[in-house]
Amino acid sequence: MDEENKLSRKTVLKAALIAGVAAPVALIGGPALARTTVASGQVPELTPYCDDGDDPTIPQTEGPYFKPNSPQRTSLVTGSTPGTRLTVSGFVFGLGCLPIARALLDFWQADVNGNYDNVGYTFRGHQFTNDQGAFSLSTIVPGLYPGRTRHIHVKVQAPGRPILTTQLYFPNEPRNNTDTIFDPRLLMTVRDQPPGKHASFDFVLNVPQTPTSTSRPPTSNTTTSNPPTTSTSNPPGGTTWAPGTGYSAGTRVTYSGRGYVCLQGHTAQPGWEPPSTPALWRAE
Repeated sequence: MDEENKLSRKTVLKAALIAGVAAPVALIGGPALARTTVASGQVPELTPYCDDGDDPTIPQTEGPYFKPNSPQRTSLVTGSTPGTRLTVSGFVFGLGCLPIARALLDFWQADVNGNYDNVGYTFRGHQFTNDQGAFSLSTIVPGLYPGRTRHIHVKVQAPGRPILTTQLYFPNEPRNNTDTIFDPRLLMTVRDQPPGKHASFDFVLNVPQTPTSTSRPPTSNTTTSNPPTTSTSNPPGGTTWAPGTGYSAGTRVTYSGRGYVCLQGHTAQPGWEPPSTPALWRAE
């Protein structure tokens, strides 16, 4: 990973922590990583994008509310389910920057009031990644309950490999700085997407792989075997990234002299420059 991308990723996380964490509180009640960050001025790493060559996604406690044998489904909501709609999507990679097909993801979370269904399987479900290693979950933004910040639980398992149990977090949550379990490396990238929100997160599992010189992350969360590409050298909005422009998956742009491919459709905003948003753009 080059220094430009490494520094920009750190800048994004630092901005998120500054917005959601006040230094005195973090020094008193935050997780060890956050306390060290504020005290030393160092910025913790994000969970690595697959080609960083860094460590796998970190594990976290299962908590008291996990139930086995959840139903297989990609949506945890119906039309009458209360709460802000949320789509969580991303990819599952191994250590060689290669997607993992048929990886199991088992999600569970609280409802809008912060309660878990410990009798049935409301807001519980498992699914498998497609051939491109992609997953997508339809749910709601979970409610809060005493002692915890907003979060979603997940177990991820590549076929025939150990299970990763961890939790996903939301940026700019006031309770992030007082939740002793919270770890900024597990922050999702969240943006408004009417009628709700969209969150992105890529898991990196401790699965040995042999990368190739041509291997790259998939370009979209599609179920087709060939990621979408653009057939023109002048995609919508021109070849130079610009805020306010709508980009679709597969669109190619340049920014600061470097080429990028759009991973998921969005309207560009200041602060979402390609080097700063690996969930939206992949460097070519």
